[in-house]
Amino acid sequence: MKSELGLEMLERVQSICAALPEVEQIVDGFGHDVMKVRGKTFIMMGEGHNSVLPSLSIKATKEQQFLLLEQGGYVKTAYIGHHGWVSVDMEAGPNWDELTVIIQEAYLLAAPKRLVKQVLESVQN
Repeated sequence: MKSELGLEMLERVQSICAALPEVEQIVDGFGHDVMKVRGKTFIMMGEGHNSVLPSLSIKATKEQQFLLLEQGGYVKTAYIGHHGWVSVDMEAGPNWDELTVIIQEAYLLAAPKRLVKQVLESVQN
């Protein structure tokens, strides 16, 4: 991430992920900033390919994807959308309160059962 908007987005995502155990941030072979838990990707961010706006793609179930696409503000992620991934429509502007919940849900989809249990127990307490 190099643009001001991209760096701001990255910082917000890092802040959300900081509350989640064992999240690792890497840069993949395509130059995307990727958030993983135990080797499983749940967020991909990039910029500069087909748009001047940064991209934020999030792991989702196909049911979640359908609901997010219906409500608007999201699009099916290129190449991996058939697996349920959604991308934020950056022209519409991200809703960070909503994205916090969606990112947490994406983490729970990717995390092993032990970490899911740990996160859910901390929310209940």
